[in-house]
Amino acid sequence: MKGFVIGLHRARNEDMIALVLSPTEIRSYYRFFGARHSILQLGHLIDFETEGEQGHFMPRLRSLSHMGFGWLHDHNRVLVWHNFVNRFRDHLKDLDTVERFYYDLLLDAALKWGRQNPKRIVCESYIELLKFEGRLHHENFCHICETPLGEQVALMQAFIPAHTECIYAPPLDKEKLFRFFESGRATHYEDSEIEYLYEVVMKGF
Repeated sequence: MKGFVIGLHRARNEDMIALVLSPTEIRSYYRFFGARHSILQLGHLIDFETEGEQGHFMPRLRSLSHMGFGWLHDHNRVLVWHNFVNRFRDHLKDLDTVERFYYDLLLDAALKWGRQNPKRIVCESYIELLKFEGRLHHENFCHICETPLGEQVALMQAFIPAHTECIYAPPLDKEKLFRFFESGRATHYEDSEIEYLYEVVMKGF
């Protein structure tokens, strides 16, 4: 079985509880002495087996192996990856079963992470997620005052457009933003604009 570790916390002594996103489910697993194993890290893609599935206690991880990516040696890229994975954990909390989309979205991002600006990948992946969930707002009116948008807009959480004066946020060009919404590609954005979009994503999915 394969899955991304999207959450970790210490149990007793050096044991760990890992929250793992697989293609079809999100489950917590127990790992004895997990704190000693470098494989069990936030954001890692792991191959594993389980035992104790039918017991009264939490199922346990065994036969762990790490399916690594070259960029994991780049500290800055890893920090952004951890932030991205944490947003997934928060967004999917309380779910036991999920559609394969979420696993595939993380895997696709991980495969591109070493070749592109990671924050750009985050923003493009988030557009895919919003479209998949039917939450992408590209109507030409402000979410706050419900009047038409001008040439400049600001973004609320979940990439919801509003007037800059309604939410006291920096402006973005509306035409460029809606082009991004339609294409899902942020190639026409400068790195400074990507930083703005990334900060919006980090507010939560």
